[in-house]
Amino acid sequence: MGLLSFMPFEKDLKRLKQTMKDYEENQSSHLYLWKKGEDFIGLIGIKVNETSYTVRHISVMPSYRGEGIGQTMLEKVQELMHPLKMEATEETSSFIEAFKERRKSYR
Repeated sequence: MGLLSFMPFEKDLKRLKQTMKDYEENQSSHLYLWKKGEDFIGLIGIKVNETSYTVRHISVMPSYRGEGIGQTMLEKVQELMHPLKMEATEETSSFIEAFKERRKSYR
């Protein structure tokens, strides 16, 4: 729950508990944790449908931000979910768009 609480819309405890319940009970919702050494330092939460998946949450511990961990997590999820199309929520859209732009510039 700690990493999710870094998301702006998840600061309210009641909402955060509901989000966790959704990841636990909804088979189309998946929460992936990123580990460095013994520490969990990031997470991505997605919701999958037939043709796409939506990145609902992406969070990196503040002390690890700026190291490209969020980008790396998105790359791994994209590989895992291929050939499904990646989509974003209002909350994750700016990060996802920056990710897509970086990917275009590397090609």
